[in-house]
Amino acid sequence: MAGRAKLDDAPERLVRAAIGLLAEQGPSAIKARTVASASGLSTMVVYSHFGGIPELMGAVADRGFQELGRAFAQVPVTDDPIADLFAMALSCRRLARENPHLYDLMFGLSTRATYRPLTEADHRLSGHSSAFRDAHAHITAACGRLARSGRVEQQEPEVMAAQLWSMVHGYITLELGAHFVEFEDAVAQVFVPMGVNFAVGLGDERTRAEASHQTGARLYDSVVAGH
Repeated sequence: MAGRAKLDDAPERLVRAAIGLLAEQGPSAIKARTVASASGLSTMVVYSHFGGIPELMGAVADRGFQELGRAFAQVPVTDDPIADLFAMALSCRRLARENPHLYDLMFGLSTRATYRPLTEADHRLSGHSSAFRDAHAHITAACGRLARSGRVEQQEPEVMAAQLWSMVHGYITLELGAHFVEFEDAVAQVFVPMGVNFAVGLGDERTRAEASHQTGARLYDSVVAGH
C-alpha cells in the first residue's frame, strides 16, 4: 500500500520537483533523471506518467497558471476595477520575480527552445490550456466591470483584457531582463505611469486613473500582508 501511495502522488511530486529545479538551477537542470532524482522517483516514472519532458513541462506551466489564478482570486473585488486590475498586475509581477524561469515557461519566452518540442500534432500552447483560461478569466471579469463602470469608452472586455495582458507582460519581461536598472523605482517610474496612460487611453480621467493605481498598490500590499 505504501508503494502504491508513493506512485499515486508521483505526478504531483514530479511537477513540484521540476518547479523547484527551475527556481534553483534554471531550465538546463530539467532532464528526466534530475527531475526524477529531485522527486525521489525513478526516471521511468517520468515517462510512465507524462510520456516525456515536454509533456511534464506542459503540466508545470499549467501549475504556474493555477498559482497565478489563485493569486488573482486573492485580490478582493472592489468598486474600483482599475485598482483591482493593478493589484492583479502587481501579483503577477511578484510570482514572476519569485520564479523567473517558470514565468518564462508559462509565457513561451527564453525557455521556449530549451525543451524538446512536442510534435506539431500534439503541440498545445499554454495560452489555450484550461489553467490559463481560468487565470485569465479574472482579468476579463475585471475588464467587464470596468466596461460597465462608465469610466472608459465601450469595448469588448476580452479585447481590453488582451491589451492589458500584453502591456503587463511586456513590462514584466523587460524588468526580468534588467532593462530598467537605471530607474530607482521602476514600478513607480515606469509601471504605474504606463498603467495610468493605458487607462486614460481607454477614456478614463487622468487624475482618477492615478488615484486608482494608488488604491491598487495599497490593495496589493494588504493582500500580501494577509498571507
